[in-house]
Amino acid sequence: MTVISGKVLKLNGWPEGPLIRLAKDAAQQLWEAGLDRDAILERLNAVRANPAAFQNDEAVGELARELTAQHTRPSTHERDESLREQPVNYRVWGREFIDPAALTQMDNAARLPVSVAGALMPDAHVGYGLPIGGVLATEGAVIPYAVGVDIACRMRLSIYDVSPIVLGQKPGQFEKALLHQTRFGMGAKWGKNERPDHPVLEDEAWDELPLLRHLHDVAVEQLGTSGTGNHFVEWGEFELQQPETQLGLAPGRYLALLSHSGSRGVGFKIAEHYSRLAMELHPKLEKSVRHLAWLDLDTDPGREYWLAMELAGRFASANHAVIHQRVSAAVGLQEVASVENHHNFAWVETLPDGRRVIVHRKGATPAGPGVLGVIPGSMGDAGFVVRGRGVPESLNSAAHGAGRQMSRKQALHTITKSERDRYLRERGITLLGGGLDESPQAYKRIADIIAAQSDLVDIVGKFTPRIVRMAEEPGDW
Repeated sequence: MTVISGKVLKLNGWPEGPLIRLAKDAAQQLWEAGLDRDAILERLNAVRANPAAFQNDEAVGELARELTAQHTRPSTHERDESLREQPVNYRVWGREFIDPAALTQMDNAARLPVSVAGALMPDAHVGYGLPIGGVLATEGAVIPYAVGVDIACRMRLSIYDVSPIVLGQKPGQFEKALLHQTRFGMGAKWGKNERPDHPVLEDEAWDELPLLRHLHDVAVEQLGTSGTGNHFVEWGEFELQQPETQLGLAPGRYLALLSHSGSRGVGFKIAEHYSRLAMELHPKLEKSVRHLAWLDLDTDPGREYWLAMELAGRFASANHAVIHQRVSAAVGLQEVASVENHHNFAWVETLPDGRRVIVHRKGATPAGPGVLGVIPGSMGDAGFVVRGRGVPESLNSAAHGAGRQMSRKQALHTITKSERDRYLRERGITLLGGGLDESPQAYKRIADIIAAQSDLVDIVGKFTPRIVRMAEEPGDW
């Protein structure tokens, strides 16, 4: 139950952005402490008026500390746009697996005047602005391109109390579920009579901005669909060696469904709009980091982007929920456990020195203490459910996959269809769709990536794909 909505807080003068989330969290704690809604609003307004007096309060202290920090940060017009002489310190995991161009990109990002910390994961490779696998902490600012164009791209694993042997017994049934209950591709959408429903379509945030009102129709059409490239929905086997209390599962082999996709056209349009706006606001920024232009969170553009980004995150989560519900229902199954996580997003977090920062994870998995996440391999290789160790130097992060070792163009020119198909056949994997640019040979070895970050995560279980559904190559299906 939402004690006090974001809309009510905004009517009471609270600005959109990270403060809204902190104020809602504080309101929940005050409610649980026995205050009614009027008293909660009165307490929150008192915190806003004099945050220094509430720094150590158990319920509202986090909100008070963020308000105090915002008061001491440089405003937009005071912030120097020139790059640092040297990048802020950041640690690299698996350097031997990372190409020099990705390291150069991370160096450039770490020289931004808003950057305060960073980390680079072993699956890192060149991206736009921030490398894929890059983690960047900034103070008082969010960087749309450091979140990425597929906002809230995420993983979801559903586990069923059924033996994976059923995949071999009834392969046609499980293939049919993937083919009929998913949609893949850039313009993929459901017909009017096929469209699923979900509470996210009634989210109040759609009415907050003209751009979001326009994108609501896109959300209605694309809810429950997946994109192109490395997005997938796949049946497979999940294996647990030890009892898992967080998931409530005994050791054994389970049927599982794994998906990878994001916020579709909604996230892309949000990223496109606010990235362009950020670059317009910082015309003097060096060309090498032009795509890493930021939005200050004490300005309307920054607050608007944060609102839109968080909505895209809720939409991406709903997208996966719908896909899993439809595919599971088609084979008459219901999950008994699940794990999911974003890996293209920005979070408000606290550094060991107490500073409140915005942590951007572009192709990186949250790995705070005890946090479960999914790190996939490729269409032909296993992935893993992991538990974070909460390593401060990594900004509580881990890799988000195996990471590419070939560009898409290089893969298309060096890997043949027969080579790819032989690789899959040897491992007993059926592929429905999928381009050569997503061949397993285009990716780094997942075993190397997992080994390179053994200090960041513990392996909980292993997922092995058996039937993989991806966007079709031209002419397929």
